[in-house]
Amino acid sequence: MAPARSSDDGSGRVRRAGRTVGRALHQPITGTARGIRRATHAQGAGESGLGKLIELHAVNGAGDVMITVALASTVFFSVPTDEARGRVALYLLITMAPFALLAPVIGPLLDRLPHGRRAAMAASMLARALLALMMSGAVATGGLELYPAALGVLVASKAYGVVRSAVVPRLLPRGFSLVKANSRVTLAGLLATGAAAPVAALLHMIGPEWPLYGACAIFVAGTVAATTLPHKVDEAKGETRARLSTHEPRSRKPGLRTVGPSVLCGLFANAAMRGLSGFLIFFLAFLLREHPVAGQSAAVSLGIVGVAAGLGNACGTAVGAWLRARAPEAIVAAVLAVTLGVAVLAALFFSALFMAVLAATAGFCQALAKLSLDAMIQRDVPEAVRTSAFARSETLLQMAWVVGGAIGIALPLNGVLGMSVAASIVAAGTVMAFRGLLSPTRRRQDSARPRVA
Repeated sequence: MAPARSSDDGSGRVRRAGRTVGRALHQPITGTARGIRRATHAQGAGESGLGKLIELHAVNGAGDVMITVALASTVFFSVPTDEARGRVALYLLITMAPFALLAPVIGPLLDRLPHGRRAAMAASMLARALLALMMSGAVATGGLELYPAALGVLVASKAYGVVRSAVVPRLLPRGFSLVKANSRVTLAGLLATGAAAPVAALLHMIGPEWPLYGACAIFVAGTVAATTLPHKVDEAKGETRARLSTHEPRSRKPGLRTVGPSVLCGLFANAAMRGLSGFLIFFLAFLLREHPVAGQSAAVSLGIVGVAAGLGNACGTAVGAWLRARAPEAIVAAVLAVTLGVAVLAALFFSALFMAVLAATAGFCQALAKLSLDAMIQRDVPEAVRTSAFARSETLLQMAWVVGGAIGIALPLNGVLGMSVAASIVAAGTVMAFRGLLSPTRRRQDSARPRVA
């Protein structure tokens, strides 16, 4: 009797080929996922919970850029320049003005919810998922109902940013500086934004509502991810509310008054950089639409400047992680001075090249300045108020971005005038940066700090 043989009808070969193709398609996805997990959880970040926060921030960045692409296509690109300027002005009025009133409330409100930070982050994600779904019905027409939803997205996004800044100090692995941790979190958000932007553009080609569907799915995943953060995120043992003031309060509660002017000067210097960022986004968006780079469309011109700013920000984040916490006052003063110099050159020799160079410089220096501010807060602010200090400083920086954006939308589309205004904004921050660098309190702190041979 002949031994049993496999079928000769080819079905076995087909199954084996199918398994091979399945493994070939599956391996890049799982391999990439494992590689990302190893990177985010390296050096103890997995055990401390920082890795989960890094991944959550990447989800946040991807979802936000999906909504940004959808709104930009409706408010900015779909109509002539004059009408677009009116629409963006309306967008600022309906969204930014209420946000400017709400922003000072966000930090103190979240101070009162120290035991609900995971819930606050999850609520921010869920709110944006629902609002993205609501906007999907109005994004094609650009109706007024789009703007209240956009305001809700903005407030939820900034609330997430405030809470995230307050959470990072709770998740530091052993031997990790706050600068290094914030560098990893920020870089993850930048990489996710860069990866999601072209996906959002492809979805927009299907229909203007599709990027919002993508944002909804991403934020639903972020809602789940926020609930998996470690329980210590919600611990508030020993915390006190911080006061962004140099005056001695009658109650003598601990606050930023206990650390001298270095932190406050660094904060105001960073506010100038954040204001510059908001100004450049709105001013250059209209300027390049009206006067694009020679031989390029408005969209490509904006893309060139946007990529330059993004690359500068990523490089600044990487350099900040390498510098760690070395001489943060000097770093802030140096990057403000460099930005001021480039802004002055852009005003004197205005050209498309200088616009791109200024955008890249601003991105690079803003990242370094913010990481240095984090280092100063970690070094000088008492632990009892450190978490609250991060929440309140982030709120102030977001308000500075709103003010810068408002100036950018109101200014006439004159390149030399715009770059001169940009230089003025940075000049104010540079004065504060050098004031912090040269403050007597800071020199006393440096002399009292033990030196390592």
